[in-house]
Amino acid sequence: MRKWGVTSFIAYWISDAFNASTWQFASSIIAIGLSWRESLGIVALAFFIISFVIALNGAIGVIHHCSFPALARASWGFWGSYIAIVSRAVLGTFWFSIQTMNGANTLRVMLGAIWPSFLTLKNDLPASAGITTNTMLSFFLFWLLQIPFLCMHPNKLRWLFMAKSIIVPIAWVAIMVWAFAETGGGEMFSQQKATLSGSAYSWAFLSSLTSVIGNYATLSVNQADFSRYSRVSVKWQLIYVPFLPIVFTFIAFIGIASTSAGLSKYGAVYWDPMALIENWESRAARFFAAFSFALAALGVNISANSLSAANDLTALFPKYVNIRRGQLICAVLCWALVPWKILASAISFLNFMAAYAVFLGPIAAIMVCDFWIVHRGKYDTLALYQPHGIYRYTYGVNWRAVTAFLIGVAPNLPGFINSINPSIEVGVGGRPYQFGWLLGFVSTSLVHVGLSAIFKPQETFVEKSVGPDDVYDATGYVDGESERSGSGEEIGREKGGWKERLERIL
Repeated sequence: MRKWGVTSFIAYWISDAFNASTWQFASSIIAIGLSWRESLGIVALAFFIISFVIALNGAIGVIHHCSFPALARASWGFWGSYIAIVSRAVLGTFWFSIQTMNGANTLRVMLGAIWPSFLTLKNDLPASAGITTNTMLSFFLFWLLQIPFLCMHPNKLRWLFMAKSIIVPIAWVAIMVWAFAETGGGEMFSQQKATLSGSAYSWAFLSSLTSVIGNYATLSVNQADFSRYSRVSVKWQLIYVPFLPIVFTFIAFIGIASTSAGLSKYGAVYWDPMALIENWESRAARFFAAFSFALAALGVNISANSLSAANDLTALFPKYVNIRRGQLICAVLCWALVPWKILASAISFLNFMAAYAVFLGPIAAIMVCDFWIVHRGKYDTLALYQPHGIYRYTYGVNWRAVTAFLIGVAPNLPGFINSINPSIEVGVGGRPYQFGWLLGFVSTSLVHVGLSAIFKPQETFVEKSVGPDDVYDATGYVDGESERSGSGEEIGREKGGWKERLERIL
């Protein structure tokens, strides 16, 4: 089932990059007081940093062809991995709901272009609901449209990503052309300096950087969910390092140009692209522009969120949940998260992104450091599926990873609590939260590597990396070679001593 080539991965990342959140990065950073140059610099720096983590964790999936939940067992322990799995399942479901809300806004504009009276439907919902009747209907319809795609196997989804990587960039470049043709770039490009200064500027810079990283922190953890299907060499994962900063920064630039054009033409800062598109007079232009954003939201919601949550749920409830059922469960749970309130303003959007990164930074750090530094790139694929195997550690839990995770998360908790309930005063205790991903990643890495060096888990080390194609069954056949002629003993000798390995496994 290894059907993903280089083209598939490039299409996948272009598909992921072109979504409303990426468009909003720089615009929402400008909204809190930084200049357009600084906002683009923050986006480029954020993706340069996160691209290394994505590439390193993606490479583990290519080598062992396992999903994130299975790979997490090697660093967290067979049962300890549930800490990381549950954390990512919850966060993946959260982000699924956010992208569904983005998709609902695009669908509302599309329906308004076809049926103008839809936008003026009587609102029967109270103001406290934070959403209108037509937006709620759009949310339900977009949620419903996602269901068929949630039932597809990941190998088939690569065609969706390829289609999106062609259609959406063309539409967004056209919007950028409109922005420069209408206003010549607008007023934002004339702003050369930030409106903030001193410590306020520094903290705004750090919090914005963390927010941008947090948006794709989930993919720094779950890249193996897709790279496991790779049929190309592991070295191709390194393409992310130059590719991601360039693509994401370009899309953020489109967002700035369009927002700037909206400011000059309509007199308001529309950091939400749908709010900008709604001002266009041409109904056809509104429809097709909104369609491109709807397709963008659909693609990223599946690739980054529903499949992540589904893989986690299959690990938590393997007897009852497969990937298809897991995605459907994720879709049902998103209703409970009221995403329309999270996306109420630029400030709340950035706060949510920062909160999202608090837990994923330490998780990514543990996986990267454990494989590449502690175990020096040597895992045993078969042992990842053995509850009482070499990755059992202490009662199934690697206390080193758990300790490192808690130390990485703890400094961010006061700020995290304050972001949930601003009435709770935490004072300077909230400062670490503003660069939570970086702090969590670095501190967790140091603690995990340090504890693993002092209290070395000897039983987890293997002399040679054992990949999925190196695992022998009881007859001596390598996986996929049962059709070959010759006795099991002959093939065992050819491949290098299956009997000795089988003895050790048993």
